[in-house]
Amino acid sequence: MKQSDTAKGGAESPRRGDRIAKLLARAGVASRREAERMIADGRVKIGGELVTTPATLLDNLKGVTVDGEPVKAPEPTRLFAFHKPTGLLTAEHDPAGRPTIYTALRNALPKNAPRLMPVGRLDLNTEGLLLLTNDGALKRALELPSSNVPRSYRARVFGEITQTQLDELIEGIEIEGMRYGRIDANLERSTGRNQWIELTLTEGKNREVRRVLEHLGLKVSRLIRVGYGPFALDDMPRGATAEINQRDVERLLLGLKSPPKRGKSRK
Repeated sequence: MKQSDTAKGGAESPRRGDRIAKLLARAGVASRREAERMIADGRVKIGGELVTTPATLLDNLKGVTVDGEPVKAPEPTRLFAFHKPTGLLTAEHDPAGRPTIYTALRNALPKNAPRLMPVGRLDLNTEGLLLLTNDGALKRALELPSSNVPRSYRARVFGEITQTQLDELIEGIEIEGMRYGRIDANLERSTGRNQWIELTLTEGKNREVRRVLEHLGLKVSRLIRVGYGPFALDDMPRGATAEINQRDVERLLLGLKSPPKRGKSRK
């Protein structure tokens, strides 16, 4: 199987197939970005030939190896919910040796669980619902702002704020040149200057909730993601996982604006 002429910089030919990084993500090997790093590190080959660019176009992954191991055909889409505790990085490895979500997942997932990738991230000090999937295309679709998938949070803050101020976030806000889109925020309850605020947004930019609340003069002492799309944290214990049933996964795929292409899922 040859790498495309366009990928090698030769004369352009009609575009056929998908980028290899996209196919690797769809097969659950890694996220698209991680697959691109694998290619840059010389870990991916086609029929023994080193893949030199993530722009390589393929119809399928036949003959593709990663670290010398053949890439298996995509497994049925599976989705898990995980109650991430604070103190864990949403990463596979940490150069500083800090614990990651995968440290906790070793004992929390069933033995038949496939390799899973997190849908979005929760920072070190944020807890709550983290979705995990073996389907790179589903991961990407759930993360894209254009999919309008809501993320809901509860924040415990210290400081003074009014509902009127929070209502203004519905129009979005710009902070130090960064534009944040619509945020639906409501005061839940307060005790003196300690407040609980509920927030729902669809962009999920890096540290978005913390930055917006701090911009309003509030100090965030606890941040919990309580919902992602149609799925809620509810009373799931910290550190626990639960597989989302296949019917709900299928309903999710149908509800996305641009459902990811994928093989048939398990019934």
